[in-house]
Amino acid sequence: MPFIQILTLLQVGTASPTTAAIRINQLGYLPDAPKIAVLCALERLEVSDFVVVDGSGKIVLRKLAASAKAFGPCVSNYRLDFSSIRKPGEYRVAAAGVTSPIVRIRDNAYAGAADTLLYYMREQRSGFNPLFKTVVHTRDGIVVDDSARAGKFVPVTGGWADASDYLQYVMTSANATFVMLMAYRDHPASFADRFDSRGLPGSNGIPDVLDEARHGLEWLVRMFPSDSEMYNQLGDDRDHAYWDLPTTDSADYGWGKGNERPVYPCTGRPQGLFKYKNRSSGLASTAGKYASAFAIAASIYRKRDPILAGKLHQRALSAYAVGKKFPGVCQGAPGRAPYYYEEDNWVDDMELAAAELYALTHDRTYLRDALDYASREPVTPWMGADTAKHYQWYPWHNNGHNEIWRNANAADRKIVAEYYRKGLAAVVSRADNGFRIGIPFIWCSNNLMASFATQAYLYRHMTGDNQFREYEQAALDWLFGANPWGVSMVIGLPHDGVFARDPHSVVAKEMHVELTGALLDGPVYSSIYRNLLGISLHDPDEYALFNTGFIVYHDDVGDYSTNEPIMDGTANLSYLLAAMAAHH
Repeated sequence: MPFIQILTLLQVGTASPTTAAIRINQLGYLPDAPKIAVLCALERLEVSDFVVVDGSGKIVLRKLAASAKAFGPCVSNYRLDFSSIRKPGEYRVAAAGVTSPIVRIRDNAYAGAADTLLYYMREQRSGFNPLFKTVVHTRDGIVVDDSARAGKFVPVTGGWADASDYLQYVMTSANATFVMLMAYRDHPASFADRFDSRGLPGSNGIPDVLDEARHGLEWLVRMFPSDSEMYNQLGDDRDHAYWDLPTTDSADYGWGKGNERPVYPCTGRPQGLFKYKNRSSGLASTAGKYASAFAIAASIYRKRDPILAGKLHQRALSAYAVGKKFPGVCQGAPGRAPYYYEEDNWVDDMELAAAELYALTHDRTYLRDALDYASREPVTPWMGADTAKHYQWYPWHNNGHNEIWRNANAADRKIVAEYYRKGLAAVVSRADNGFRIGIPFIWCSNNLMASFATQAYLYRHMTGDNQFREYEQAALDWLFGANPWGVSMVIGLPHDGVFARDPHSVVAKEMHVELTGALLDGPVYSSIYRNLLGISLHDPDEYALFNTGFIVYHDDVGDYSTNEPIMDGTANLSYLLAAMAAHH
């Protein structure tokens, strides 16, 4: 039966395609996963039921539509639950005269997805960059904001640019390194070997995710060259004065355009060279991140590269000792603008470090430390909050609870699983809308979305409790198109889907390069967007109809708040996608 005839069978109202849409996960659904499309209408619309048809046009499901609470621009919201369809294939969902894009149900829906994210990680490399096939930022860097060492040159070329600017932070880079190593440890079959250590095409006998993680590890070692030298940041927002490619970076930090960049040490006191100062109070937030990345790497590389593993083992012990000696947070350093990474928590970082050191050494002192730190912050504070400062509670989910669980007894496992449950429940209590989304839409909201889904997955894996399964899936679906705009928040994934074509990136703009695998910042509260400095859309807003609510997203190079790719979020998502791929 032709599809148009199928639509006439629906006993429902009709809506204009310009004022209503059915949003789906464009990447696809696993056969045994929840499968819920969301009908978003910009005006009042009564919908009674919906149908699902297969590739031949046959109706395979007719079911009542579930009315849901309005959300953002969606005045009317309906959840179209087709979870009962488990047969792999291609389908479409139709209701109220509106038809979805092709819905894919596949055992291998997520195969290769985690590897796809690595394309963007490679593009973000400092040091040898495989996109440009040359070494970039060769003169890094000179120590600033430290009376004892100011002016000293330290060789710290390497690592990854944090986003579409070229700033580099240990806080995000260490976390990115950790989660990629964790993804490989837990789901090694989800990663291939198609690139060499420099990021150029060609296998080298090492999974690409380990090549990428090692690139991060080598930079972290340079940034922590001795027990008395722990650095936190490379560059500052003076970088933003020029819209340059990394190979022609004209930033001038006082030593000439394109020359040395400043290296900020961990000092344990407020930092900032100009008008603005951060609220740094210690070293533990950064030291803990160093220690956890080095410790998990030492475990993974023990057989593959014992010399490297031995060095990382010692660096992990040293970093942890620094964190114990200097509790408190080491925040990002502002330059001439008021924006910086305002991390206010640190016990989660030390918990994760202690848990990894226990796994590495079997010294129960570390396990006791980990449990103590866990009890001091059982729930990551943004969960259940309306808003947060920029990167105020980072990382966005605490992998430490899971790492304790891996090696603890039954009683301690129950404790840390309950910590996860409380955090998830706090988010779910706010997720009574049609999209089942309960995160605050702060800057980099997609980070929170990926972390919520990851924590829900980890909790489900730890306990077998499926009470958050629908919300876990909803967050994953949101990232791949089940959102008001119908946009996959990962560039090029899937490649035949709707994704950002005009991201906030000079590389994409000037080189005409698709930043495949990049996770975008994601939608923000309209109130945040209106008050950010220096934002102006360059082109008419193609999503204007769906930007009428309390959150906005723009596919426009001028919008750095919603449409800028982020390195740490991309790496963070690698664990979840590796886990989904391992399902098959």
